[in-house]
Amino acid sequence: MPVSYAGTVAEHTATRETVGLFDVSHLGKALVRGPGAAAYVNAALTNDLNRIGPGKAQYTLCCTEAGGVIDDLIAYYVSDDEIFLVPNAANTAAVVAELQKHAPAGLTITDEHRSYAVLAVQGPKSADVLDALGLPTDMDYMGYADAEYDGVFVRVCRTGYTGEHGYELLPAWDRAGVVFDALVAAVRAAGGEPAGLGARDTLRTEMGYPLHGHELSLDISPLQARCGWAIGWKKDAFWGRDALLAEKEAGPSRVLRGLKAVGRGVLRADLAVLGPGASEATGDKPGDTRIGTTTSGTFSPTLKVGIALALIDTAHDIADGQRVNVDVRGRAVECEVVKPPFVAAKTR
Repeated sequence: MPVSYAGTVAEHTATRETVGLFDVSHLGKALVRGPGAAAYVNAALTNDLNRIGPGKAQYTLCCTEAGGVIDDLIAYYVSDDEIFLVPNAANTAAVVAELQKHAPAGLTITDEHRSYAVLAVQGPKSADVLDALGLPTDMDYMGYADAEYDGVFVRVCRTGYTGEHGYELLPAWDRAGVVFDALVAAVRAAGGEPAGLGARDTLRTEMGYPLHGHELSLDISPLQARCGWAIGWKKDAFWGRDALLAEKEAGPSRVLRGLKAVGRGVLRADLAVLGPGASEATGDKPGDTRIGTTTSGTFSPTLKVGIALALIDTAHDIADGQRVNVDVRGRAVECEVVKPPFVAAKTR
């Protein structure tokens, strides 16, 4: 998948205003199959599979016993005996290995990466594009349906990573090109564009969606990333339960916040966030105290300003609307603390 085809801003704008097509086949795929597959996955991953059933998908997390995040992924509930998983590309082997390590007898966990491609059709005209191919569109958010296009099996799910109304298609790998070519023609007929990794990142950052390795990691817990909503707190078991319950009780030491530049400057990851917290004992001036670190940053094509996600220390009690500074190559860029998303979501 290229960084861009026609340019990141053009592809971003097409997705927000018409439709964008993303080939994200690098995403992993895995299958848990056998008697009690759903019960096993439910006892391993954070979210509660009992909230959904066949024909539905769910965002969930695979955690360590210490509460760190091995990966965040989508679980497709096929049946009580079959759960299909879509993890991030770099973490698929780790997720599969962890599931295999703890699996009871009778269950098989397989890496299905070369079984399916993943094509995301996102934007206001995404349903029109799928209609043109005769693919299903009438499902609730996070619902999915299995279908065919030109004899090719395609799983279609009402989800995505852009904040727009959209779909993710999983066609059979060996004939995915047939589906992709048809989608390109339909997307361009609808006034849209194929889109690359650059637009995928600006779109997800505008929504405040976490990216593993940035907002989630072995060192960044779901609570710190504000993903506590994806945890089935009332479940008897899931990996990392005790550590996460303890962190919830104590309160996380840092939490993910949004930053919107007031002054000029493009924000990036791994920049120091400076803000109030002057100490009479040390003589620090307001604005000199490091209160956090950016995890992702970009120029927002929608808002025409720099935006970032940042982990902010909770000890500093920073409120939404407050001003802080981000150190961009030695220059202080003033930013407003905001609650993501930066632009309104249209997923539902």
